Amino acid sequence: MGRAFGFLGTIIVLGVGMYIYSTQLKGPAAGGAESTAETANIVGVKNDLISIANAERGSFASQQKYVSLDELIAGHYLTIERQREPYTYDVQTTSSGFHVTATRNRAGSPAQLWIDEGMEIKTSD
Repeated sequence: MGRAFGFLGTIIVLGVGMYIYSTQLKGPAAGGAESTAETANIVGVKNDLISIANAERGSFASQQKYVSLDELIAGHYLTIERQREPYTYDVQTTSSGFHVTATRNRAGSPAQLWIDEGMEIKTSD
């Protein structure tokens, strides 16, 4: 009789454990899908910033100057788009450096990401 109650107790504990586990899996999935897509988008933006910065370095190596985003695209230093929704890219240059900014055009975080000739990505949030 004691074994039957032990076995029944084990089954009940397993059932409760499976229920709690399944509800935890369902909860984050609804919001998690959106945050996963957002994370993937941020990674894409960071890769774009690195590509633009590398293109600036390539331009400087061949022309001894940093150039605008339009010039990078026209000179075939770069093949990416000028934006990756919800971010748009902007390049500011001086004779001694560059600053590439990705600015978010709708609510969300981070509002801005940027990179310069130091090749370190920074964020506003």
